[in-house]
Amino acid sequence: MPVDFIALANAGVQKLQPYQPGKPIEELERELGITDIVKLASNESPLGPSPRAMSAVRSVLEDIHRYPDGSGFRLKAALAERLGMRAAQITLGNGSNDVLELIARAWLKPDDETVFSEHAFAVYPLVTLACSARPVAVPAREYGHDLDAMLEAIGERTRIVFIANPNNPTGTWISSSTLDHFLARVPKDVLVVLDEAYFEYVEESAYPDGMTRLAAHPNLVVTRTFSKIYGLSGLRMGYGVSSVDIADVLNRVRQPFNCNSLALAAAEAALDDADYLEYNRNLNTTGLAQVAEGLEQLNLEYIPSVGNFIAFDCGREAMPVYEALLREGVIVRPIAGYGMPNHLRVSIGLPEENERFLEALARVLG
Repeated sequence: MPVDFIALANAGVQKLQPYQPGKPIEELERELGITDIVKLASNESPLGPSPRAMSAVRSVLEDIHRYPDGSGFRLKAALAERLGMRAAQITLGNGSNDVLELIARAWLKPDDETVFSEHAFAVYPLVTLACSARPVAVPAREYGHDLDAMLEAIGERTRIVFIANPNNPTGTWISSSTLDHFLARVPKDVLVVLDEAYFEYVEESAYPDGMTRLAAHPNLVVTRTFSKIYGLSGLRMGYGVSSVDIADVLNRVRQPFNCNSLALAAAEAALDDADYLEYNRNLNTTGLAQVAEGLEQLNLEYIPSVGNFIAFDCGREAMPVYEALLREGVIVRPIAGYGMPNHLRVSIGLPEENERFLEALARVLG
């Protein structure tokens, strides 16, 4: 008689569905035989990695038969200097997703709770359920975080609050005053995870830097990534910064060698390429304006964004629009799984890629 291994999994895992990433270019090529494809689905940098990062990767290729530095000493030292922190406060991860999972594994027990916003990053409920804990999604306010409501949702079993700033997939953001008001009132034994994956794109003067809040709030963890503006998505490198005590706990559950040699070298080099970072940021700012203007010309409502993507309302069920765009060779991201069935999210690409998306969208919408 066959064994039902799903039934043998823990209760939280039984409720999960695998995370659905943006459709890869190769998959669309296989399915439709299209070869001229623009992928604007996964918030990747359209410029790719900096030349310095590429050079660093090439310099370590001959040593990939050796294990990487399990402590990530050089990258931690570079991050500590850049951020004004101690290396002992930093936890390196295989992408910032890895750090989010480490946090959940370290502090969540069955029947504990996490609190996060409706329309927030899908990984928050995923890592919660994987630990057989209970995810508590708080209704959004204008597609963004309602921190007052999230504060009210914290209960005796709450162990972690996840806050994405800016938020993915909506691009909304929380101001300094709003965040500080929340941090001052959250119970000190509840971890607050401030996910700043898109931090480097934001140019709003009232946007808070989570790193500057760490000293005053020992229960705060700030996560960032090299997958977005640094263009290292394929190498998977992220990090968390926290108190030394929290970092010590995370490093107890972190897998040995969770960050590979190529990623460590590339991230260290990319961190030092300020000119490339600024060029990428300026390109994104121009692209955001280009896409927003194009959506307005199509009479489509969109959510103002400070990230490298825009979520827009198709005015109808979005999945047929998404599928029609695929046939045009343009990959965007459906976000019905985030409770937004009429919206699509489009990443900001190069100017010609943005224009191709807008032209294809105009044809699809007739």
